[in-house]
Amino acid sequence: MSHVAVMGGGPAGLMAAEVLAQAGLRVSVFEAKPSAGRKFLMAGKSGLNLTKDEEPAKFLTQYAEAQAPLCKIIDAFGPADVQTWARDLGQEIFTGSTGRVFPRAMKASPLMRAWMGRLAGLGVTLHTRSRWIGWEGANAKVETGSETRLVAADAFVLALGGASWARLGSDGIWADIFSQQGIPVRPFRPANVGAHCSWSDHMARHAGTALKGVAWRAGDLTSRGEAVISAQGLEGGGIYEVSRGFRDGAPLVVDLLPDLTVAQVEQRIARPIGKRSMSNHLRKVLQLDAAKIALAQEFVRPLPQVPLLLAQHLKAVQIVHQGTSPIDQAISTAGGVPFSALTEGLMLRERPGVFCAGEMLDWEAPTGGYLITACLATGRWAGLAALDHLQKSSQAPLA
Repeated sequence: MSHVAVMGGGPAGLMAAEVLAQAGLRVSVFEAKPSAGRKFLMAGKSGLNLTKDEEPAKFLTQYAEAQAPLCKIIDAFGPADVQTWARDLGQEIFTGSTGRVFPRAMKASPLMRAWMGRLAGLGVTLHTRSRWIGWEGANAKVETGSETRLVAADAFVLALGGASWARLGSDGIWADIFSQQGIPVRPFRPANVGAHCSWSDHMARHAGTALKGVAWRAGDLTSRGEAVISAQGLEGGGIYEVSRGFRDGAPLVVDLLPDLTVAQVEQRIARPIGKRSMSNHLRKVLQLDAAKIALAQEFVRPLPQVPLLLAQHLKAVQIVHQGTSPIDQAISTAGGVPFSALTEGLMLRERPGVFCAGEMLDWEAPTGGYLITACLATGRWAGLAALDHLQKSSQAPLA
């Protein structure tokens, strides 16, 4: 019976293990942490967004430059397939008003338990506290505590993650090993990440406040999602959706009144102010809360007294920031193994029989179900490609 070793116990690695084990192969999964799927479980603590129920062509646009290499992969296992897979694991799911798909339980642990149970039933062996650290000849080197062991297999699937949330297993250390062996790796960059802002003292009292009903823009990217003012800057879905833009140098701008035109805002500001302060006037005529007013004042103080100038500022507050939050605080990363270094089946051109999947590939996408879907899809694709590779190899006949 052919043996496939999967390095990495996240969604991509486990999906590869599943399709290989279903085909009757002996499969071993090696996970650096004490248990599998830690980042997956953490993502599910606030509601596991599995995928998005969206027209396929629109869904694919969220992967930017990676659309072409991911097209066939996601077409083979897209949003509808993810939903069927979750249901087959006994998880009731539902679609929210924005098209995002969640388990009814709104957490990842029930799905993860069911998935691990299925894999165990298929004979998949899980080795925890076992970190891939490179190669010795045709064998993989795996670090287990203070010891190093060699793992022989007929094929390998690497699903080693990106470079964010290192405490959960995605530390990107593997990239140095690849580079030392001449395998191309593009530098990691934060994706779905907050903006780091050095606030003035008057913003401190607004830490933890959500900015709702606003619109964000950075280059060609826009978002109507909310964000939270933190002590270090701005976090939350609204910011994450445009983070690629300001990460790459585009100005970060927020429209505090996206449902009104500049002319309408000007008209309301021009109403008699009486004895009110400008802040109280804006609260009354525009229903701006204290946090939004503080944000507007943070970058232009004092606020313009001319209604048109003030309206233009409120409709396009340019956020002065010091770049993104640290990469380890990002939800995901860009960079990794470029598709040019891989065959269509995600096999390394420099190392036949070794396949790559998940976040270690060079692609990025916003939150909203796109990340998990692509991890599952690339894991499945790599697993099936490894199966095909073994079927064609006279040196590794199937049982």
